[in-house]
Amino acid sequence: MWLQLAWSLVLASSAASSASRRCEDSLATPLPYSSFSSSSVYGRGYGAGYAKLNRKQGAGGWSPLDTDRYQWLQVDLGSRKQVVAIATQGRYSSSDWTSKYRLLYSDAQRNWRPYLQDGNIWTFEGNRNSEDVVRQELQHAILTRYIRFIPLEWNKDGRIGVRLELYGCSYWADVISFDGTGIISYRFRSKKMKIVKDVITLKFRTTVRDGVLLHGEGQQGDYISLELSRARLLLSINLGSSEYGSIQGHTTVASGSLLDDDHWHSVVIERYRRNINFTLDHHTKHFRTNGEFDHLDLDYEVKSRNLTFSCVESSSSPVFFNSTSFLQLPGQSNGDTLSVSLSFRTWNPSGLLMFTELADGWVELGLVEGKVTVYMNVTQKKNTRIEISSGSSLNDGQWHSVHLNALENHAMLTVDGDEASTVRTAIPIQVQTGGVYFFGGGSFLAASSRSLQRSFQGCMQMIHIDDHLVDLRAVEQGLIGTFENVTLDMCAIIDRCVPNHCEHGGECSQTWDTFSCNCSGTGYTGATCHSPLYQQSCEEYELQGQSSGAYWIDPDGSGPIAPFRVHCDMTEETVWTTLRNNLSPQTQTVVLESHDVMLKSLQLLFPLFSPVQLWSVTSRAESCEQFVAYACRMSRLLNSPDGVPFTWWVGRANEKHFYWGGSGPGIQKCACGIENNCTDPGHFCNCDAELKEDAGLLLYKDHLPVSQVVVGDTSKSGSEAKLTVGPLKCRGDRSYWNAASFTSPASSVHFQSFPGETSTDISFYFKTSSPHGVFLESVGGSSRLHIQIRGRLLCSVVLLTLEVGGELVQLSVHSPRPLNDDEWHRVQVEKNIKEAVLVLDGRHREVRAARTQAHAKLELYTDLFLGASSGQRSFLGCMRALRINGVIFDLERRAAETPGVSPGCQGHCSRYEMHCRNGGKCVEQYNGYSCDCSLTAYDGPFCTDDVGGYFETGTLVRYDFLPDMGAPVPDEMKGSPGWGLSGEANLTREELVFSFSTHSAPSILVYISSRTQDSLAVVLRQNGTLQIRYSLGGLMEPFTIDIDRRNMANGQPHSVNITRSFREIRLQLDHYPLSTYTLPETSDVHFNLVKSIFLGKVFETGQIDPVLIERYNTPGFVGCLSRVQFNSVAPLKAALRSGMTAPVSTHGILVPSNCGASPLTIPPMSSAHDPWHSETAGSVFPFKEEKKRADGVNRNSAIIGGIISVVIFSVLCILVFVVRHTFRHKGSYHTNEAKGAESADCADAAIIVNDPAFTETIDESKREWFI
Repeated sequence: MWLQLAWSLVLASSAASSASRRCEDSLATPLPYSSFSSSSVYGRGYGAGYAKLNRKQGAGGWSPLDTDRYQWLQVDLGSRKQVVAIATQGRYSSSDWTSKYRLLYSDAQRNWRPYLQDGNIWTFEGNRNSEDVVRQELQHAILTRYIRFIPLEWNKDGRIGVRLELYGCSYWADVISFDGTGIISYRFRSKKMKIVKDVITLKFRTTVRDGVLLHGEGQQGDYISLELSRARLLLSINLGSSEYGSIQGHTTVASGSLLDDDHWHSVVIERYRRNINFTLDHHTKHFRTNGEFDHLDLDYEVKSRNLTFSCVESSSSPVFFNSTSFLQLPGQSNGDTLSVSLSFRTWNPSGLLMFTELADGWVELGLVEGKVTVYMNVTQKKNTRIEISSGSSLNDGQWHSVHLNALENHAMLTVDGDEASTVRTAIPIQVQTGGVYFFGGGSFLAASSRSLQRSFQGCMQMIHIDDHLVDLRAVEQGLIGTFENVTLDMCAIIDRCVPNHCEHGGECSQTWDTFSCNCSGTGYTGATCHSPLYQQSCEEYELQGQSSGAYWIDPDGSGPIAPFRVHCDMTEETVWTTLRNNLSPQTQTVVLESHDVMLKSLQLLFPLFSPVQLWSVTSRAESCEQFVAYACRMSRLLNSPDGVPFTWWVGRANEKHFYWGGSGPGIQKCACGIENNCTDPGHFCNCDAELKEDAGLLLYKDHLPVSQVVVGDTSKSGSEAKLTVGPLKCRGDRSYWNAASFTSPASSVHFQSFPGETSTDISFYFKTSSPHGVFLESVGGSSRLHIQIRGRLLCSVVLLTLEVGGELVQLSVHSPRPLNDDEWHRVQVEKNIKEAVLVLDGRHREVRAARTQAHAKLELYTDLFLGASSGQRSFLGCMRALRINGVIFDLERRAAETPGVSPGCQGHCSRYEMHCRNGGKCVEQYNGYSCDCSLTAYDGPFCTDDVGGYFETGTLVRYDFLPDMGAPVPDEMKGSPGWGLSGEANLTREELVFSFSTHSAPSILVYISSRTQDSLAVVLRQNGTLQIRYSLGGLMEPFTIDIDRRNMANGQPHSVNITRSFREIRLQLDHYPLSTYTLPETSDVHFNLVKSIFLGKVFETGQIDPVLIERYNTPGFVGCLSRVQFNSVAPLKAALRSGMTAPVSTHGILVPSNCGASPLTIPPMSSAHDPWHSETAGSVFPFKEEKKRADGVNRNSAIIGGIISVVIFSVLCILVFVVRHTFRHKGSYHTNEAKGAESADCADAAIIVNDPAFTETIDESKREWFI
């Protein structure tokens, strides 16, 4: 085995380098014609040597004989160069150019390596015509002598053609090659080195997967080592460990894979104290060493082992197979021994390695689920099938060797040279070879009745047939065998899991074409385990309708803080988050008895939470608290405010605090000292008087949680202290409600651009009444981000435009209903290297797979604008909880500094919602608002206009509940026990509200039936009094409520509100106090299967209360009904509004009218004057409203009113006389005509022309007054 290493090593306490010149030399133009070669030439004058940029010699460039993907142009740079860019043109003045191509490079015209970028074999964009120069910068410079240009696509109307230039500069380095047995020592100037800062750089290449590259150590146990293990690079370092093992400084970090590919790899190690940057081929890992030491103590030399001089090129030549490749090679015919061996590497678990036909059957060698399997079919013995297999998980990307040998009626299979595990089996015939061998696949696959599935994808080398190594160069020259879609002398295997794109600890697995992430147990989801699986706080769970309990939360979303489990208390109006310490709720009290030690410490831990997790909760919360209590006996607590405290506690940032629960920072007192109620007025804590207890809440959240309590007064004989420390409790989530309001189409808020990441996620909530607008946008050099809402006829669409690394992605998510409904909606965007995702409200989703090469970062160099910055219409409405890559943006702070934007969600409804009355819903609109009255019994701009109708004799209105609809639920009752939306539900609560006026009695006002015998009726009896009849089952007769103290059939408007909750019935009549009644215990509490609502009269089949029909149903109600609403159903409004679709019918004449009803503005009567109040039960309440009480108070009021009227009339007469006298002047004429009279038809018209508002005065004055 050989390990070739070319390296430069620097070990120093400081590093400095001089600035080098710009690496921009033209590398191809100065070369002679002979430095260019190609796969073929179209003709004389088309040679490879003419392929120089801007040259016109010959035919003006290179063109191959065949126009296919097997062509190449090779440039020999003469020596190793550093190449940083390439520029291309088409062939001069022709239709021949190359539109896409790849680059291969090598140091010895063998083992070619494709240029990689973003973890993929990179495809460059070429030309669109023959003259324009297209330059492509290499993301990473390459060091090489030979470069091959591989055309992939070209002009369809022409041929392959190219002129090119390579840019870079010379490169030189000492090269040392070894055979694995020697050692080179680098000696320091002093015998020992105690180093704080190191920089180590080297480059290596090898075909061996294991070996030590560098090692150095010191006498105190410090060491540094760099080695290859299974083709991965391991850096091990130890800055020091303690003698007894309490401090372990050993640290090992792995990087890279497939490093045994015989290509150059660059290593840079930078250390400053414990901070290390470990860079391999431009991929850097940042980490800190374990332990507490900062210096690397080494002896006077650093050794490079297992390396000896002699830079010998490897004799193996790999072959690269894709899914359509095959290699056909000859072997011995009619031989009695079948011997095939090869080495392979692949990521696919299955694929064909070799197939050959025998004289009586065939043999197949391949991978099946990671095992090497041999199938042998013998046709001479009635298709006898033989199967043997060996190995496991051989699709790991490593080189594995296989040897199959069949002779003398038996077969042997050996994997990875392990003779001890060789598998042997007997075969029923003597083998007779066919002489043709297929490797990787072939056209025979469809014709043969074999079992193996798909072609091999990967690399092979060291192919032996009949114990002879195959000469692949002869195959390439067409001397032996044949091939298709095979790349000789190159292994283009890529480890798609290095670097690991699976975030948050996701497990990466791969095939040849792609990788996948297993996110199980990480707390994250998505193609790369980037998106959080849990909500950011208890507040978000509560808004989703969850109840109290234990939940996982992830405060920073896709950020580095891992999710953790907390307890959420959602029983109050605000949500509480509880984080428990290592004291369980049953053992939160710890007894500290007397001891000789002066200080006794109680260490409190939050074992389930890291410090950053605790901070993520407290920093976002509106407030936090932690309960502490100190029960004492002869053990003082804080001493006096000016003295040295006996006890203190340690909080966040390991700071000591000398205040106790119920007090605050800087105040060395307890709660009783703040409230001046301590047992001993001479002390500020009860325990400072050595008795009782001091307890309270610690409320300053920047100091919480309590991590340690130190008690200092426990040394007295008989002293005792009981310490109680509760869990940390935090209320609310400020970042979740961090919002800004955009009130102008031109308003916007800008933030600095966020750092580019391979994966980017954006999340925010919005609500708006505008159908169009831009949410946010940002434009970078090659990146663009734009999110907007666009309204359509019956729906809305959210559009995402994302451009990353030249790839344009446009996604759209449609909502089945308009999004400008002034409700909160959520937008989530994620872009990773596998896909782009747009999600609306967690339900509507669109996913777009990324291009194979799309591993670029989203680099935005301009500010991020919320709203539009490019002259488009900005978003109008509220936005909150904006989070990008786990970072919450402070919208409120930036909005306070920006005109046209205000902090918080301050829409029109937040200021004017009080104007939407009677249950109307405020709807945001641009520059205003409107009231949605659809679920009320009212109409008008503010839901204050009564909707009523006048019922003629025999008129009725019927509203039917469909079986699957039932009675809708009022908002305040939703979620209450016993309430349901379905007509099959059993209601335990209902509310009936209406107004009426009539002179007719008896009559039925409202009747609500059911599909059972349950019912509710409100009637006027013969004497005009009101009666409510409940029949809910369980009673022989309906339960009645008689309001028999007042005649309601007096032609005046009356309002009725009946609300039932289980057995309790509450009645509000007009402006009188609320009355409460209770159903008997024998009555059912369920109103079963509500069926219909009748207004004015009942026309119903089935069993009905006979009293209603006999006494009240004929001739029917005559008068006005308005404001009728049962829960959220307004049957009378549905009957009178022709545009409403509802199961309602009308019989008879119904004339729209508001019945003279008006909103209640009269305050309730006091109980002293309320005739219904129990204390006035002896009062006589007359039935005739026109008979007024003739007491003294009323007579005095009438006399005083008359006197005042006479005085006012006299004063007005005097004023009229004075005015007429003042404007009467002899010999002059004055007019007060308004301007514009000359163009008006009359004086009145002139006034109207001059004052447009005068029309309002005229409208308001269109009244007739009769005196």
